[in-house]
Order: sequence, then structure tokens, then C-alpha cells
Amino acid sequence: MTVKAILELKGHDVVTLGPNEKLSEAVRILAEKRIGALVITNGDRKIVGILSERDIVRTLAKDGAAALDHPVREAMTAKVKICNEYHTVNEVMEIMTTGRFRHLPVERGGMLDGIISIGDVVKRRIEDVEREAEEIRAYIATA
Repeated sequence: MTVKAILELKGHDVVTLGPNEKLSEAVRILAEKRIGALVITNGDRKIVGILSERDIVRTLAKDGAAALDHPVREAMTAKVKICNEYHTVNEVMEIMTTGRFRHLPVERGGMLDGIISIGDVVKRRIEDVEREAEEIRAYIATA
């Protein structure tokens, strides 16, 4: 299965925020939407960073509650790992595991096209394993 297939099932919607917004606004959105990361864009769907819960915790530990008034650009991860629609589930799992993160923006033509989470990847991988097991059972039953 590819990233394209995952996005066809889950959609291409991504919650984004500008790099000049306050960190408190990012926290509000994450809590309201019950998500773990925001893709940071300049409004043109060009990815300039990603802000995860982990980024926020590190910033709060360093600067205390005053960090909530800082712009998102000071807390975000600017060197964003991305994937495209042709990456496979196994390739994406490797990228996420190696980088130790749970959200991976999908880029198409240099612009944000979607986002996949470790939950999306695990769900699809489980579906693949269950399908393969069923195919093996069917093969054995007909042999």
C-alpha cells in the first residue's frame, strides 16, 4: 500500500498554522482538534515547519509559561521530513521509526498535500497482514 492509497481513504485535510502565530494558539488548536501536530505553512501550502506536542513540551520546559506568547517559528521543527504519494507503508514506517516522530507531511509538487500519522500507517499495515493471512487460509483450503 502507498501513501496515495492512505490519503484516498482518509482525505487530504491538514490543520495548518502560520509561523508568526503565538504558541498559545497552536496549543488551543491541538487541544480543540485532538491532534498531535500542526504543519506550519506560509499560507501558500509551502511547508516551512512542523509543530508537535513534543516541540511544545521542550519549549515550555526551557522558557516556562512565557513561551506561550512566543511565535510558533521559535518552537517548530524547521527541518521537516516529508514523503510523497509514492512512498510505501514500509518506507514511511522506516522514516518515522528512524526519525522518532509520529506525523509525516505529504508533499506534492512542492506543496502540502496531506499528512499521515503512525496510527494511519499501523492501521494499514494491520489490514495488509490480515488480508495476507486470509489469502493464505483460502489457498490452504483449496489445496
